Amino acid sequence: MRRRVLLLTGATTALVLAALLVPLTLLTRSHAADRATAEATARAQWVAAAAGPELVAGAGGREGAEQTVQSVNGPGLPSISLVLADGSVIGAPARVTDAVRLARTGRAFTYEPPDGGRVVLVPVQGAADGTAVAQVALTRGQLYDGVFTSWLVLAGIGVGLVLLGLLLADRLGARLVGATRSLARTADRLAAGDLSARAEPEGPPELRLIASQLNRLAARIDELLTAERENAADLAHRLRTPVAALRLDAETLRDPAEAERIAAGVAALEHSVDEVIRTARRPLREEAPRADLAAVARERAAFWLPLAEDQGRPVEVDTPSGALPVTVPADELAAALDALIGNVLDHTPQGTPFRVRARATPDGPELLVADEGPGFPGTHATERGSSGAGSTGLGLDIARRTAEEPGGRFRTENAPGARVTLTFPAAQS
Repeated sequence: MRRRVLLLTGATTALVLAALLVPLTLLTRSHAADRATAEATARAQWVAAAAGPELVAGAGGREGAEQTVQSVNGPGLPSISLVLADGSVIGAPARVTDAVRLARTGRAFTYEPPDGGRVVLVPVQGAADGTAVAQVALTRGQLYDGVFTSWLVLAGIGVGLVLLGLLLADRLGARLVGATRSLARTADRLAAGDLSARAEPEGPPELRLIASQLNRLAARIDELLTAERENAADLAHRLRTPVAALRLDAETLRDPAEAERIAAGVAALEHSVDEVIRTARRPLREEAPRADLAAVARERAAFWLPLAEDQGRPVEVDTPSGALPVTVPADELAAALDALIGNVLDHTPQGTPFRVRARATPDGPELLVADEGPGFPGTHATERGSSGAGSTGLGLDIARRTAEEPGGRFRTENAPGARVTLTFPAAQS
């Protein structure tokens, strides 16, 4: 944007200056020629006025006329000649041309010879032997003396004005670009979840208006999300009462092993409810998220292993011994893995094997959950709220958002059986 402003200003200034300076240069050239011609005419008239009385005096006045002409001739000055009636010339060499003959008729005039320059002719009447002619010849250089210097001055003024215009345009462009980049940085912070980011109103009125509206939008989003988190926390808190009732019922069971098993499930449910409340009340992007994919995969596979064994399902867990850091919160990663394993347990026949694998790939850490069941029931299984098995249709969507929100990828396939692959951006060490 800044470069475009500079180019536009430079081009506009150059066009305006060209429209002004080109006629001005022509006017300067014409003015120089008129000034030189006026000075040459004055010289010719002075010579005619000074030498005229000498020539009227006869032969004795010729020497006085010669002295008069010699006094006005010199290096660098226009050539001044006095052409007598008999064709002889006093002063600079000159020829008797048609113009000289015309001047002998009593007419003073100026003309431009074919070889360039300008010649001024003034008749000297009253001479003893006829009309003489005072002639001042200007070369091309003398006629336009000082024009080149004037053009250089004008060119310097033009360049100075262009540079001044570019400087002002650069300052204006810097102000515009700075204000725009500030808005972009604020928008990036808001997009990253930093709802405390606010834009500083600066620049032209339009950008200041955008900054104020962006701040208003950020404040409104913060209010809505705060209300949403509070509502989610309140809803989760309401689950405490039925969960507590389940725990009490579990304690009344006569079979100690069954009571212990159900109590462990209720405790896990209470832990999940507490985690939902904490997550709902936690500010967005409190710190850079980070989790160990391999550790979460082992921990969640171990959590579901008793239920899988109860259903007679062989389970294969393949994770590296080292850490696989990813840019996803551990609770979100665990929720995604729980949703995928829960889908396998809920929607495949008992005894169907499944596998959980975490590994490092060139694209980033990868999580695979695969089973040997009938596969996905339809082509829209990953759409939010869509399910071919009568469930809520949120499980695969939770896994998809967990992978895609930090910039990863989500992929499903029937190969046969259902395969779900989540690829995450690797966290920096």
